[in-house]
Amino acid sequence: MAVRNIVKWRSGLLVLILLTCITVPAEAQSSRRNLEGMWSDPPPTAVGAFCAFACTDAGIDRLNALLDDPANDARPFEQLQAEAKTYEREYIRARLTPAALKTYPLDPADDPGFLRCEPWGLARQMFAPHQIEIRQRGNDRIELRYGEWDARRTIYMDDRKRPANPGPNRMGHSAGRWDGETLVVETSGIAANIAVWTDLNGTAEHSDQLRVTERYTRSKDGDTLLLTATMADPWSLREPVVMKKIWRWAPDQKITPYKDCERPTEFKRGVKR
Repeated sequence: MAVRNIVKWRSGLLVLILLTCITVPAEAQSSRRNLEGMWSDPPPTAVGAFCAFACTDAGIDRLNALLDDPANDARPFEQLQAEAKTYEREYIRARLTPAALKTYPLDPADDPGFLRCEPWGLARQMFAPHQIEIRQRGNDRIELRYGEWDARRTIYMDDRKRPANPGPNRMGHSAGRWDGETLVVETSGIAANIAVWTDLNGTAEHSDQLRVTERYTRSKDGDTLLLTATMADPWSLREPVVMKKIWRWAPDQKITPYKDCERPTEFKRGVKR
């Protein structure tokens, strides 16, 4: 696919994302607050492909620079995307602590999700590919259901409804609030697990000190959902890292219950998935 076509798609998506920050009439705000329904794979754009799992502004800027350089007009988009992802992994590497660097990037042989079919923790699940279904549960809770692993989590919109003195668990304990048209979710109590930094080839361990602030914003036309997640963990990160993900409105899709996971019978340590 010609790079020049992808540049046009990319520019359109960036404009779309910027529009989420523009003030809209009061009657439109309530509809943009409604995130309910099914969202799935990102729009067919360069940035959409780049952020299919997770991405950073640094990675997007690098991709944009490569796409805008006339010297790259004859290069395949996949090659430019891979180069931008490599840049992004190094951007993350510079922000990891020595403790986290010991497992970055994590060998699949040390990944319980790959090796033992264990469901993912929050720091990887919220960036999972494919669907996310958002449902209001009563007046005080929102449920997020993910296509990957058919995982579910509850966001308590009234923090008093959260379980008393909960211990750390895989998905943590989430309290939400509205900031204009944006759903803001603060999550703590996350058990030590694996975080995804950029993609499945850029994962590493995190501690139970991880804190996550998620911001979900629906685009003005209602067709795109943008997640901006700020990750802070003094054990694994030298400084907070901001990750992003994009979904596209997909009302006709359904999540299939996760029944079968085949454990690998043959694999070699040090070989990427």
